[in-house]
Amino acid sequence: MNLREKSWLKRNPLTEDLTYLERVAAILSEVRARGDAALREYTARFDGVTLEDFRIPPSAIQAAYASVSSEVIAALKTAAARVEKFHQKQPLTSWITHELGGALGQIVNPLDRVGIYVPGGTAPLPSSLLHAAIPARVAGVRQVIVATPPNPSPVILVAADIAGVSAVYQAGGAQAIAALAYGTESIPKVDKIVGPGNIYVVLAKKLVFGVVGIESLPGPTETVVVADETANPKWVAADLLAQAEHDVLASAVLLTPSAALAQAVQAEVAQRIESLSRASIITQTFERGSGIVLTQDVAEAVALADDYAPEHLCLSVRDPWTWVAKIHHAGGIFVGEHSFEVLGDYVAGPSHIMPTAGSARFSSPLNVWDFVRLTSLVALDAATTAQIAPTAALIARAEGLDGHAGAAEERVKS
Repeated sequence: MNLREKSWLKRNPLTEDLTYLERVAAILSEVRARGDAALREYTARFDGVTLEDFRIPPSAIQAAYASVSSEVIAALKTAAARVEKFHQKQPLTSWITHELGGALGQIVNPLDRVGIYVPGGTAPLPSSLLHAAIPARVAGVRQVIVATPPNPSPVILVAADIAGVSAVYQAGGAQAIAALAYGTESIPKVDKIVGPGNIYVVLAKKLVFGVVGIESLPGPTETVVVADETANPKWVAADLLAQAEHDVLASAVLLTPSAALAQAVQAEVAQRIESLSRASIITQTFERGSGIVLTQDVAEAVALADDYAPEHLCLSVRDPWTWVAKIHHAGGIFVGEHSFEVLGDYVAGPSHIMPTAGSARFSSPLNVWDFVRLTSLVALDAATTAQIAPTAALIARAEGLDGHAGAAEERVKS
């Protein structure tokens, strides 16, 4: 059985519908050509707000603290500290070796300026801001700026301050991506854009790639829970509901060999949905792209999950560590029922910006390496050059590049 063949689990790939692409391309072109003027027009059209100044002043950011409870502020600071400490463990080390003659090495430098896109949507996501901006700051990025739709929630501004960003700009949608990619009179051009968004934001990131770097093309969020008869059905149901409330395109899947657990989880989900504020979204999510799959055993469940390559893979099974080595394709592995995915969303430590839509096969969660560039260092001595130049010349002539060969042979003559 292939999990992808389930009709209700089909991916929602980025649409190539020309209507979407044409709209986004037009927005990018206008902002690139007319800067702030186009940005103001699109902000008025799509957000219903007329702005003279896109940057939120530091005084307004500080004033936002008065609108956020002290408990939430403390929680954001706790999350920020854990995210920072985790990413400080990732080594960013330049190195030089003399083992190959002379000196060869690798120089690690942070990017100069990074743009973090923070969506507005149906819920403010200060956690996404923390999980993007803090790894950038740990990596040593000189300037981290945030773009977010107009009139952001105070909690977003507080998170930006806690994360230590350089500036916050009121700009959303594809027009914000254009401003970050090309620069306007008000918003500086960045070297890389990271962060999730709607289809217009994601397509805009796709189209500006090459002008700037991007970390990924994030799709709808997804969680696969592998559970056996030892799992707590209440906890499993809670985890599925938490994932399903993101949006109607989210995917929350339980793989289990236990029919009894499947029935208990199904009953728990049905019982709890109506009490949740986003019940309508959750219902649509389960109707469209979420559910329960019965497997022969845990081994098959793990194999299916690994083939699916989900953003989040949760192991709610007896002896979960025995299965970790079997998993090669997942954005994050959550080992045991006490390491549930919601903790990863907020306070565990790793960035919750993880690969989706099967891209965990070839990409990684956002990390400090996303915010640096590597420069190769070549400083060979004369003896090594004399030794390896003939080899370079031979390969060059095999490629039909006489000029290359000549440059190598000239050194040997000298």
